[in-house]
Amino acid sequence: MTRPIVVGVDGSTPSLRAVSWAGQEAALRDVPLRIVHAALRWAYHVPLVPQPAHWGAEAEAAAQDMLRQAVIHARAGRPRLEVTTEIVDGGASEALVTAAEEAQLLVVGDRGRGGFAELLLGSVSRYVTARASCPVAVVRRSHDDYGEVVVGVTGEPDQDAVLDLAFREAALRHAALRAVHAWRHPTTRAPGDMQPLVYDVKDVGEEEARLLSEALAGWREKFPDVMLIQSVVHEHPAKALIEASADADLVVIGAHSRTRSPLGLGATAHAVLHHSSAPVIVLGHPRVHRW
Repeated sequence: MTRPIVVGVDGSTPSLRAVSWAGQEAALRDVPLRIVHAALRWAYHVPLVPQPAHWGAEAEAAAQDMLRQAVIHARAGRPRLEVTTEIVDGGASEALVTAAEEAQLLVVGDRGRGGFAELLLGSVSRYVTARASCPVAVVRRSHDDYGEVVVGVTGEPDQDAVLDLAFREAALRHAALRAVHAWRHPTTRAPGDMQPLVYDVKDVGEEEARLLSEALAGWREKFPDVMLIQSVVHEHPAKALIEASADADLVVIGAHSRTRSPLGLGATAHAVLHHSSAPVIVLGHPRVHRW
């Protein structure tokens, strides 16, 4: 069974931008698109208070009109795209995490109707990127076609799922893959290793380049048609990825790192989601993806 792409919509401009991008991705993969709108019958979500059995006629009509507009955005230039819509009960965050269980990709805008500043990531986006069981794409703005996918490479041994996703995304787009490895201090190779107080930047840079090559060993053979660009930067990882995103179609990152933010995401992932110029796909809970 082909897993669909699921996109959340609330009628806001960021969510409609996400719908358009999701439609493009569904057409690229030749899979169905499922547009989900989550709504509370009460104005606020109070778990111990039962929701009314039905929405009012006016609210129901407004929701259906929103979904019709979303379908128009999704099918723009793609009239044969298979699109379904659904209104689900409950809060958007929980509803989208549930919908992600049957999806190959969950797509959300960076902010919804509750957003109040350009640089603030919406609460729904933060929640689903940390908890969804499939990769989550956060779409911040419209973007040009640069022919390049960017992936953040830490050099840690648990990145195979992130690298596999990045190579597949690059192959799907016939794009080059830029593997970015950023470092600020010499990397410890084993528990108990001591970092030197003084070190030669050039020597450490060469060592970090070897670390990146080791992390990518075997991937060239697995994806021979993907042009691989190795980029080693003496910089904060988030800053390096944000700068690389300016000339990328997509950024692929893992959700977690050694430095965790209070929001359940790694600090680097959180910063990239806030400031990336390109859409970002976050892999939080690796599983086998079958397109």
